[in-house]
Amino acid sequence: MPFTNRTREVDNSRGNIRRTFRSTVTDFKRERSNGNKTAQRPAPPENTNAENFYYLKQMNSKTPMVIIMTDGEEIRGVIEWYDRNCLKVNRDGAPNLLIQKHCIKYLFKQDEL
Repeated sequence: MPFTNRTREVDNSRGNIRRTFRSTVTDFKRERSNGNKTAQRPAPPENTNAENFYYLKQMNSKTPMVIIMTDGEEIRGVIEWYDRNCLKVNRDGAPNLLIQKHCIKYLFKQDEL
């Protein structure tokens, strides 16, 4: 008979020996005590305000910007103000524009051109 660490119970109704393993198997879940808690990192914030910081920096310094639209159109101007959904761009020699953000493909400083 092979060696095993499992306990055996006798089944009186059949006279057979059956193995029980549920009572001897330890729970594999980690038990956390108060002194040995693993520190879980909190979820990252949904809004980092990086976009707002960038717009404020460009507005305050009146940096000339190039805005590329989703259809490929290029708009040059200075950001006057921004909103959650749109930007107002002042242009030299052309009318000012109110541009919705979902129409912007990307934007960059005109000096980086």
